[in-house]
Amino acid sequence: MDWTEIKIEIDAENIDRAADIASMAVPYGIYIEDYRTLEQEAWEIANIDLIDEDLLAKDRTKGCVHIYISPEENYMEAISFLTERYENENIPHTIEHAVCKNEDWENNWKEYFKPMKIGEKLLIRPLWIDDYDAEGRAVLSIEPGLAFGSGGHHTTRLCLETLEKHVKNGDSVLDCGCGSGILSVASLLMGADNATGVDIDKLAVKTAIENGKVNGFHAPKYNILNGNLVDKVSGTFDVVVANIVADIIILFSSQVGDFLKDDGVFITSGIIEPREAEVTNAFTENGFEIIERYESSGWLCFVCKKKKI
Repeated sequence: MDWTEIKIEIDAENIDRAADIASMAVPYGIYIEDYRTLEQEAWEIANIDLIDEDLLAKDRTKGCVHIYISPEENYMEAISFLTERYENENIPHTIEHAVCKNEDWENNWKEYFKPMKIGEKLLIRPLWIDDYDAEGRAVLSIEPGLAFGSGGHHTTRLCLETLEKHVKNGDSVLDCGCGSGILSVASLLMGADNATGVDIDKLAVKTAIENGKVNGFHAPKYNILNGNLVDKVSGTFDVVVANIVADIIILFSSQVGDFLKDDGVFITSGIIEPREAEVTNAFTENGFEIIERYESSGWLCFVCKKKKI
């Protein structure tokens, strides 16, 4: 059976807000067309300045967000949800939908996913690329599949760069909403003794397990669980990381403390600037103090610790 592709066109200045809302409509990631910094990103990611003419011709004032609805779901519900949220947020938009063969959207993004340097120590390598120079960095090989987390999104990059600052040799790490497993695998490459990922999406769990194997990590060092935080996870951790949407972070902030060691850190991203106050208020209400704040293109990342009593 065929999936449905929903395409949302918005003004470029609204891409990040529109994508954040779209990510609430589906549990398995989105595909964003944003050409505002095409030349700069092509150079930073792939060290090339020769870009396909069709890409150069793209309208830089517009952007598109694509989401994909499985045959078992009613795509009209997603369209109604998106329309209501965009109107409430005063985001001008147009929405189209069309039948989409699985193989079309599972593979069309691979053309633009190249090896990328993250922070000072890490290189993200797509599995289908063998010709690369790691330049002494730890190599994280990944096949994102249909799960969120390839390293290219601002929030994933923020989390990876922040983990590099905080993960120490011998640490235990909990990755809430682990998606492709990229943050869990990266933590192990950075020196963590063990990493546990949990996700409600069975497809994400399958992808995360496979990405662990590709990088040489297996249970008990690398554990991926299917379910929610409270039902499936036990014990406490030196680092808890969550790269998810603001609403879930607000919910998690009342639960994460039970899984964090007294001197541990809670790293979280996936928050757009307009939601900052709501999220930081939730941190305060649930006994956390913010020790670091990072920003990238309107996305925020926080590092929190338990308040000392």
